[in-house]
Amino acid sequence: MRVRAVLSAAVLTLACTAGALATALPASAVANGSDVPQGQFQFAAKLTMTNIPKPDGTHYDSACSGALIAPQWIITAGHCFHDVNRKPISGPVPYDTSVLLGTTVQSDGLGVTRKVTDVLQAGTNDISLAKLDSPVTGIAPLTVQRDAPTVGQSVTLAGWGSLSSTDAKPSTKMQQGSMAVSQVDATTAGVIGVQPSNTTSACLYDSGAPYFVPNETSGQLVSVESDGPDCPHSTPETTARADVIADWIAANAV
Repeated sequence: MRVRAVLSAAVLTLACTAGALATALPASAVANGSDVPQGQFQFAAKLTMTNIPKPDGTHYDSACSGALIAPQWIITAGHCFHDVNRKPISGPVPYDTSVLLGTTVQSDGLGVTRKVTDVLQAGTNDISLAKLDSPVTGIAPLTVQRDAPTVGQSVTLAGWGSLSSTDAKPSTKMQQGSMAVSQVDATTAGVIGVQPSNTTSACLYDSGAPYFVPNETSGQLVSVESDGPDCPHSTPETTARADVIADWIAANAV
C-alpha cells in the first residue's frame, strides 16, 4: 500500500533522480474509469502544488484531488499538506497550492480558480480541510453523509489523476468510476471498482478525491481517497470516512 501523494511527488522528480525509486509505480489514476461530462460534479477539485521542499534543499511539484465542502473550503487527504519530512501539518499552507473547480476539462477560461491559504488536519484519519482565498459561488458543495457507510453501498469516485504509466502527470480531464464499499473499519472504508470495470480504481494524484452519492444538487460525501495498491486493481482501496469527523467538518468549514 502506498500513499498517493507521496508517489505523485516521486514521479515528478523521477526524471532528475533516476534510480531513486526502487519499486514499480502505479499505472494510472481512476484507472479504467471514464471521462466526466462537462457540467457534472462541479464540486470536484484539482489541487496543484508547486515548489514543495525536500530534505536535501531541492523542490518539486505535485497534485491532489478534492471536493468543495463549503463555499470557502476544500476537503482532501491529510497527507496532501506536509512539512519537509512528510509529516501532515496544519496552519498556513506550506507551499503554493491552486485549486480548480467548476469544470471537467482543464483549459483556459474554464472553471473557477482559487488559492489555498490555510490547512486544518482532522487528525482522526487522513483528511484535511483547505481554506480558499475567497468563497466559491454558483457551485453547490458536497454535504457529509453522517451515517456510517455500509458494505455494498454504491458510491462514485471523481478525480484528476494521471492517465499514463510512462509519463505520469495529473490529467487535464476529470475521470469517474462507479465503486462499492467492500469493508468498513473504525475510521476508514475499503472501496472496490464496479463500473466501467472491476479494476476501476484510484491512483496517482487522486489523493483526496471524493467518494460520494450523487443527488440533484451535488452529492453526499462518504469518504476521500487515501491510499491503495498499484493500479489498476480489483482489490480494496483505502479511503478515509467522512462521517466520523462530520461534526469537526461542520465546526470548521464555515
